[in-house]
Amino acid sequence: MTLEELEQGKAASLAEIAAAADAEAIEKLRVKYVGRNGSIPALIKGMKDVPKEERPAFGKAVQAWRAEVEAALAAKGAGARASGPAESVDATLPGRWGEPGVEHPLSRVIADAARIFGKLGFTVADGPDIETPFNNFTALNTPPHHPSQDRSDTFWLTNDQLLRTQTSPVQIRTMLAAKQPPVRVICPGRTYRRDTTDATHSANFHQIEGLYVDTKPVSLADLKSVLAYFANEMMGNGAGVRFRPHFFPFTEPSVEVDFTCHVCKGKGCAVCKQSGWIEIAGAGMVDPRVFRHVGWDPDTVSGYAFGFGVERIAMIKYGIPDIRWLYENDLRFLKQMA
Repeated sequence: MTLEELEQGKAASLAEIAAAADAEAIEKLRVKYVGRNGSIPALIKGMKDVPKEERPAFGKAVQAWRAEVEAALAAKGAGARASGPAESVDATLPGRWGEPGVEHPLSRVIADAARIFGKLGFTVADGPDIETPFNNFTALNTPPHHPSQDRSDTFWLTNDQLLRTQTSPVQIRTMLAAKQPPVRVICPGRTYRRDTTDATHSANFHQIEGLYVDTKPVSLADLKSVLAYFANEMMGNGAGVRFRPHFFPFTEPSVEVDFTCHVCKGKGCAVCKQSGWIEIAGAGMVDPRVFRHVGWDPDTVSGYAFGFGVERIAMIKYGIPDIRWLYENDLRFLKQMA
């Protein structure tokens, strides 16, 4: 293309822009002339084929064309907006007031737990939802033949990883990163298990795990005192704690933890099935084999671990009968949490 042809093209493009009737026509011309695949960018890309001695003048002419087209498009677009229909406003109508947001009950329980345990020196640790078999099972003393490793119980991924079945792997990651005690953390987060969803079960739920390890002696009495303090702060004054013997692969001894029923205060009611107690958590002393998996000597360190479901505490504390309510984002339900 010669310089004369460039001038003719510029004149034609400016005439087209001047004749554009609306915003849609302006946009089409913008794409046609200065869009990524427009005619002017195509000329710039083809400058390598222009004779060397003509390139300076040719390039200057193309850039001038582009500048004039962009200026004309901007002016035409501003004019089209200014001449458009004005938005009508009825000042007599009542204002639209936005409602303040409400903290979700799960977020509230997690925040309260972090605040309560924070008073006792616990910090919050986090980890990925996708875990390795070592962190989720092996390091937690869970053998390969354990039912939890079956594909009917756990979401396995194609690269031999899995969606974590608990937040305990964060404890393993924390100990591996810490190199040596003391460690005092809680690990809130989302967990996944193959489970049929109903009023009390979900394949996707939240847990808060806790871990305290030190070189000085740590006992079940220390664990019970921490959980008793948490029960009083979370469920209200007068909440008691009891331990019942149980089994978990990663703690020895292991216990189930019950809190005093917050409805009847231990007298017995329909909520606690007349027992006066509600099962809340699992806990125990960290198994020595777990310490060996992270490279710590069980003869020189000791500690306890505990874990509870966030949904369970939220349902008990706020009287929520169906776990599915926590995930449906029904504003009628969420407004009740204000």
